[in-house]
Amino acid sequence: MSVNILDYGGFTAKMRVKMEHKRNSFSSSIGFVLAAAGSAVGLGNIWRFPYLAAKDGGGLFLVIYLVLALTFGFTLLVSEVSIGRKTHQSCLTAYGKLNKNWGWLGSIASAIPFLIMPYYCVIGGWVLKYFVAFITGQGLEASADGYFTTFISSPFEPIVYNLIFLAATCVVVYRGVNKGIEALSKVLMPVLLLFVVGISIYSLTLKGSAETGGRTGIDGFLVYVVPNLEGITAHDFLVVTMDAMGQLFYSISVAMGIMVTYGSYFKDKSNLMKSVNRIEIFDTIVAFLAGVMIIPAVYVFLGEEGMSQGPGLMFVAIPKIFAEMGIVGRVIGCVFFLMVLFAALTSSMSILEAVVSGMIDKSGITRKKATAIEGVVALVLGVVICMGYNLFYFEFSLPNGVTAQLLDIADYLSNNILMPVLAICTCILIGWIVKPKTIIDEATKNGEKFGRKTLYIVMVKVIAPIMLFVLLLGSLGIIKL
Repeated sequence: MSVNILDYGGFTAKMRVKMEHKRNSFSSSIGFVLAAAGSAVGLGNIWRFPYLAAKDGGGLFLVIYLVLALTFGFTLLVSEVSIGRKTHQSCLTAYGKLNKNWGWLGSIASAIPFLIMPYYCVIGGWVLKYFVAFITGQGLEASADGYFTTFISSPFEPIVYNLIFLAATCVVVYRGVNKGIEALSKVLMPVLLLFVVGISIYSLTLKGSAETGGRTGIDGFLVYVVPNLEGITAHDFLVVTMDAMGQLFYSISVAMGIMVTYGSYFKDKSNLMKSVNRIEIFDTIVAFLAGVMIIPAVYVFLGEEGMSQGPGLMFVAIPKIFAEMGIVGRVIGCVFFLMVLFAALTSSMSILEAVVSGMIDKSGITRKKATAIEGVVALVLGVVICMGYNLFYFEFSLPNGVTAQLLDIADYLSNNILMPVLAICTCILIGWIVKPKTIIDEATKNGEKFGRKTLYIVMVKVIAPIMLFVLLLGSLGIIKL
């Protein structure tokens, strides 16, 4: 029997088109916004934002962050979502479809969530451990000196909590975009926002004892929002700007491949610009409220010294504050760590989805198989990272001056090196190769208005690449920030 090659090729092409049309999509714009916001509202917002704000002069950091969110953050966010929707591809294959000579950029975009996934689930396991401690009445023990160090250096316990958190993430992603990611985001995000607002209000009502100077939550709030310009130099201003810009990667989940992937599930008929604006607003509000939750409470019980504890704020300083509150602190501690757990889960499932979606688009394997493969890889690497605090413990000095263990090295490679590189290359690709009009046309193809159009063009072509290059030089230790 003879086979007509032309007919066969046409049939294949038709089947390919049909398969592309069958690609999952968010059922509504609000589903997309909540999923994207869930990705962005993670440990970066609730953990990293408050200590950077405390370190960088409170209100000064907030003002610079807000300006950057409306300019730099907007530029990257609208670019990535538009790339995803235009190509209907995940981050691994989207760049090559946009321009065949830039397909290599997809490999970098996919490497970032691949690196982040194992250690993010390790940290998610830490959050789960503290939630379990508070809900079982062991909150006082969790506030003791050395509790956190003893836990993470344990040979088995961190691995168990990592496995539980990773398994929960895999179950959500295995269920798919609609039944998994979107469905869970629609439940968790409103609850999370309710928790954030409630704890923020409570934090403002706190009042310390005479022994702590009678400091109040309102005093801490003023420390947080009023710019402190005393002794500020041009170098200090640059440091705050770079800190705020680095934080934006976490706060809106850009330069991780996530927003490209989520954009590929965004319906063509939906209003892209309105959704991007909603994500900006949602994430900025939650980031701000994260500081309201934490900084006033830390100031009341631990003073300004407590606010300088850096990354240890979440697992060392905060439990001590709950212990100071007595019985009510145990309840607040449960709610707080449950909220952080929700935030960590909505972020981890977006990280995993970026990897899984890339595997599906590149090789055509099923979602079940892709989730299982990446889940096993993340588990193995996560176990190694957990052992970095006991069996594989060592100290390594990074180019930016930080003394690191395995988790810190993975974080440095993904967040300090690959993310700025991806963002720089994306700006070059959009600004100079395919041109900003490509993104603008995609974002407005239903007749929408592209607000900040001139700003977008200037940012993506010139300002954003320069700022990102400075950030990268700082991460490499070439310039001191």
